Amino acid sequence: MVKLGKIWVAILLILCLWITGCGSGTPTDSNVTHLTLWHGINPPPNREVFQELVDRFNSSHEEIEVEALYIGQTDQQLPKILTAVIGDAPPDILWYLPMFTGQLVELGALRPLEDWFNQSPVKENLDPTLLETMRWNDHLWSIPMATNNLGLFYRTSLLREAGIIELPQTWEELREAARKLTQDKDGDGTPDQYGMFLPLGKGEWTVFSWLPFLFNAGGELVEEGKPQLVTEDAIAALQFWSNLLKDGSALLSQPERGYEQTNFIEGRVAMQLTGPWTLGFLPETPVGDDFGVMPIPYQDHPATVIGGENLFVMKTTPQREKAALTFLEYVLSEEFQTQWSLGTGYLPVNLQARQSKTYQDYVSQQPVLEVFLSQMEVGHSRPIIPGYARISNQLGRAIEASLLGTPPKKALSESQQRLNLLWDTH
Repeated sequence: MVKLGKIWVAILLILCLWITGCGSGTPTDSNVTHLTLWHGINPPPNREVFQELVDRFNSSHEEIEVEALYIGQTDQQLPKILTAVIGDAPPDILWYLPMFTGQLVELGALRPLEDWFNQSPVKENLDPTLLETMRWNDHLWSIPMATNNLGLFYRTSLLREAGIIELPQTWEELREAARKLTQDKDGDGTPDQYGMFLPLGKGEWTVFSWLPFLFNAGGELVEEGKPQLVTEDAIAALQFWSNLLKDGSALLSQPERGYEQTNFIEGRVAMQLTGPWTLGFLPETPVGDDFGVMPIPYQDHPATVIGGENLFVMKTTPQREKAALTFLEYVLSEEFQTQWSLGTGYLPVNLQARQSKTYQDYVSQQPVLEVFLSQMEVGHSRPIIPGYARISNQLGRAIEASLLGTPPKKALSESQQRLNLLWDTH
């Protein structure tokens, strides 16, 4: 029994370290407000950039010390976050996807921010497009730490070899370009090169990649506060992806691996949906400078989906919440946003940072960034209502089913039926 008791003590200590970060060795200076910040920043070089900026904040704020803790990839974080909130042991600041705002609000876990934000000097320099990621039910619940959006990367040499001089702007032009880029070079009856790479799976990456096509067809996911998947725009957008497969001009990823770029790097696909974070490593691969980025071709009007993570202030104590707001103001500053963007490829959320000479010099060396910067004006955010996870799951199932052969309207209708049952019982 004594040995068993020791085992349980050890387990509890491990859980404590894993969930709350207690026992981390942080000094307990009564004159310093110690804050914990949970995040899932990837890849590791981006974490190093963030840690350098946190260290810079700590060195210039003697009364506040922020401890940044990596708690796993984004899709692994929610159970840990919910466990901490329910157990009344949340971090002081949370880095996470804004779509889960509603769920966190329902749990009473967040401090609303509009009283601070409306008085803050950083307000006037925030990209107004991003307010959509912050606001729900007349309150502001988070601030964007970084932003990005999806564009369509292409291999310059492959388009040139296929005789494609003008970049496609519409769905039909993209479909035709994908056909031309699909080639059986060795004559064995199977393409060695495909025009387009599409993500297979029902996870968030698949949903994120498909949403620009819904948005640029004029569609939305939520109408009058309720999810609506079966619309003409959604059917058209899903049919477009299905058509690329029917044409034989698209290659599906391995399940839930649609973000991987091996096929693009090796030249097996000529075009792939991804974002500016790719610029941090793509030039160092065999691709080198043999790539470009185009705005996502559209059916009705140009549109893309906005990505990036936000920072939330969790309900703790007035002293710690006030200190957390000081850190948030630093994150929104021109200094932080410039250095973060230069180091990671994310787009600055601060307009002064975007317009600064330092950042503009960087853009001149990476001119494809202009595509992502200009697309911010036509960017749409994912809904941040409670229940987004259910919407995403069912939409992902519909996309996956359609890519595997189910007619788009049938796939969307079946997901909508399941979603209605889940929504009505929530």
